[in-house]
Amino acid sequence: MKTEIKLVDYLTSRRSIPAFQMGEPGPSKGEVEEMLKLASRVPDHGKLAPWRFIVYRGEERVRISAELKAMALQMKPDLSDEMIKVEETRLSRAPVVVAVVSTAAPHFKIPEWEQVMSAGAVCLNLLMAANALGYASNWLTEWYAFDERAYPLLGVNPGEKVAGFIHIGTAMVPPTERPRPELAEIVTWVGEGA
Repeated sequence: MKTEIKLVDYLTSRRSIPAFQMGEPGPSKGEVEEMLKLASRVPDHGKLAPWRFIVYRGEERVRISAELKAMALQMKPDLSDEMIKVEETRLSRAPVVVAVVSTAAPHFKIPEWEQVMSAGAVCLNLLMAANALGYASNWLTEWYAFDERAYPLLGVNPGEKVAGFIHIGTAMVPPTERPRPELAEIVTWVGEGA
């Protein structure tokens, strides 16, 4: 039986687990579909749904990772052995990886920037949906998120952009806290009572 947690308590302690510290079991197809439904419930001015998902599971993660490694070696033939190992596990560190793809485009009414931010909101909702179902998650954007030469391999269409790769699995280590900004450094108060 899963323990219920108040949203404020969850947000107070929310923490990502590094993808390389995740393992099996990963979510089932049904659980992934539930996560995607939850992730889709974001602010979306104009109801455009300016994003879509690509779900990488099973051996396809290994095959795509091998091709990403080959691309990385073409760009940097002198990669260290350590970096070669990193490259060959790009999509196979966690049992499931979901690409959140921004399909933002010029629109007569909805600014493109708002569409891009909606895709970012989807990424955060997907992290939280994975956590709500008992899984660890991590939002990554590594070199292949920005290199359009990798897009055909990843299933990303011309004109689209990757908002993030959400890695989902079971935490193999407990989460650790990291430094957070002090409110005084990031908040400007305007108006009465400031």
